[in-house]
Amino acid sequence: MQKNYRKTLKACYLGFVTQAIAANFTPLLFLTFRDTYRIGLEKIALIPFVFYFTQLLIDFAATRFVDKIGYRICVVASQVLSAAGLALMAVLPELLPVPFSGILIAVVLYAVGSGLVEVLVSPIVEACPFENKDGMMSLLHSFYCWGAVGVILGSTFFFTVFGIENWKILTLIWAAVPFYNAFNFITCPIERLVEDGEGMRPGQLLRLPLFWLLILLMVCSGASEASMAQWASAFTESAMGVSKTIGDLAGPCLFAVLMGISRVLYGRMSGRLDLVRTMTWCGLLCVACYLTASLASSPILGLAGCALCGSAVGIMWPGSISISSQKCPRGGTAMFAFLALAGDLGATVSPALVGSVSDMAGGDLKAGLLAAVVFPLILILALIILHRRFGERAK
Repeated sequence: MQKNYRKTLKACYLGFVTQAIAANFTPLLFLTFRDTYRIGLEKIALIPFVFYFTQLLIDFAATRFVDKIGYRICVVASQVLSAAGLALMAVLPELLPVPFSGILIAVVLYAVGSGLVEVLVSPIVEACPFENKDGMMSLLHSFYCWGAVGVILGSTFFFTVFGIENWKILTLIWAAVPFYNAFNFITCPIERLVEDGEGMRPGQLLRLPLFWLLILLMVCSGASEASMAQWASAFTESAMGVSKTIGDLAGPCLFAVLMGISRVLYGRMSGRLDLVRTMTWCGLLCVACYLTASLASSPILGLAGCALCGSAVGIMWPGSISISSQKCPRGGTAMFAFLALAGDLGATVSPALVGSVSDMAGGDLKAGLLAAVVFPLILILALIILHRRFGERAK
């Protein structure tokens, strides 16, 4: 029988939607947690830290266990754990004597699922016999953007119509997405990226100079994206003096829309474009966007720089993965796990840098965003070195 790889693609699309739900839904409930369970903001600040730190641990651990256990078992587990974590978010705080403990247990569960999605979905698509792998990878990663937009708009609509007090019902609705998708991954065809024994081991990768350049690309890609994405709402509110609802829609939501559009466009046109050259131009546009957002005196220009940054960073993460697959075809699962780890590391460190610099500048967020321009600049330099020293495919 002919294998239906389109079903695999659908499952992977929903896998990234699941990751978007995990990353973007709970932050919408922070103030609700504070008011309902009397949790201080200093504790609530631990929730995103625990989420991303757990993802980092899973990214690192996956270099050891994914190939031994197998792609299918791991990716099905990613959906089951994501569904369980989201469902328990609505239940555990009421059952445990300390509600915050219940929230953190739920966060850890869906963070493990999210980390597995990040490690597995890209190599699963890369292993499918599709043409135009660059375009497929960019289109795949656009579904994280559409998932983020859907979570923000869908949750805002639900809370407006049914009230924020019914958040537990919405949590269970979002949990149904990964629960349904688990059955897609159970039945869809999944191929190995490389045959057993042919993939490079972690130690071999770490001794490869090219690999460290690819890691640098991923760190800067994650950092360039997250620096603006994580601070877009606060920047829009402070620069334009609007409410949080308008700030969320005009900041992170518009950023995610433009990022998704850029990934779809590249997915359609990738056959006619050189990936390294395109990423270099996107790096230059990203530098211009950060400079505009941080230096423009006009709030409208600042918002334009913030929003257009989504277009600039759109292909950086999937593009870095595609370049890695081309330059290091024997990298295998370990390479994808290290790339996910590097991207998450950049996405974890860069918003903290923006916040720290802003604090040192007396709360001036523009100063923090100006400091973040270093990440797309390093990315451009890494791409130039990659083109000049490693122009041919690595053996």
